[in-house]
Amino acid sequence: MLPPELPPLPALTRAEAELIDRYLEAVDLLGRINPARDGDTYRGLRAAQALVGKAVALRDALALMHRRGETELHTATLARALRVLDGERRTARVILPPGSGS
Repeated sequence: MLPPELPPLPALTRAEAELIDRYLEAVDLLGRINPARDGDTYRGLRAAQALVGKAVALRDALALMHRRGETELHTATLARALRVLDGERRTARVILPPGSGS
């Protein structure tokens, strides 16, 4: 049985696509660093070290958009792209997991 076909990505500029890719890479690393999630310190350390480079790439993607005159984020389009790329699951790893309240 084939998995369900994903909806197509919305039309993005090259800079917008770069922004989405770099953002999700940073989010994935933040999810690995999240101290409220299972893992070990070495894994978190490695993710934190890698995050520095990803943050620079994310900044560069935004700077490129700004230089090209793309001064506004088209949030509906970018949110659709994030959803197609599993952004909801990926960003959920960054937040606190549901707890028992203390």
